[in-house]
Parts: sequence; C-alpha cells; structure tokens
Amino acid sequence: MERGELALYFHDELFLPEMKATNKEEALEELVDLFVKNHIIRNKEIVLEMLRKREALGSTGIGKGVAIPHGRTLAAPDVMIAFGRSTAGIEYDSMDGQPVHLFFMVLAPPHDRSNKYLPLLGKLVEFISEDQVRQQLLEAKDFQEVIDLIVGE
Repeated sequence: MERGELALYFHDELFLPEMKATNKEEALEELVDLFVKNHIIRNKEIVLEMLRKREALGSTGIGKGVAIPHGRTLAAPDVMIAFGRSTAGIEYDSMDGQPVHLFFMVLAPPHDRSNKYLPLLGKLVEFISEDQVRQQLLEAKDFQEVIDLIVGE
C-alpha cells in the first residue's frame, strides 16, 4: 500500500478537528458517534464493546501523542478511518504515559476481501512515525490540509 492510498480511507464527515472528550472512554464514544451520525454503523454499543475488549488486551495509545483504536466488527461495511484531534490531550493509558492528541479509529468488517485492514494499520503507523507529520496534523486548519499531508503534497 502506497502512502497516498491512505487518503482513500479518510472522509471529511469522519474528521473531528477538536474533540470534546476528556478521557479514554469518552474519546472512543466520540469517534464511534461520527460513524453513527453519518449512518455508517447503526449499533454504537456493539462497536464500543469490541473496542473496549481490544483496549483490554493492551492500549492502542502507541505513544508520541497518538492512539489507533481499531478492530473488526460486523457493524462496519468496509475499512474506514475516523480521525480526531485534541489540542489539550486526553489521558489514554498510552505506552509512553503521555496524553493523546491524534486519534485514528480504524474499523473493518470481519473479512475484508481485499485484505486492506492490516496493511492499512501498518501504513498508518509508518505515516505518523515522523515528528514533523504529527505536528502538521495537529496544525492542519481543515480536512483538505490533512489529506494533502497524507498524499504528500
């Protein structure tokens, strides 16, 4: 998967420029609500339960101010990413103990035929591994700036 292909999984209606959440549970709910509000998923609780179980295995707060809550669920029609930002930062039990500012919630159906889910997670981690990229994501004024950064323009 090329870096630019990541942009195909981001959508304006799944972009939250400033999250209101103050803790991990609220952050998960706020991002799942984006999928519900946009009629992508119907059952919020099924998705939250899956995400809570995933978090119980180990925090998806990967450090450096980033969290990638993710999982497979029958509720997801396709592989999708909701992206949210928190200027203040949210306590998330991250690996480095630091608050999270950038959230990428990745949902996928149990079996995606083209097997995009794991390569997508890998490419996302690779993309946000650079300090400069994380800073630019925090400073992006709108969704288009986020997309331009992803495709490398």
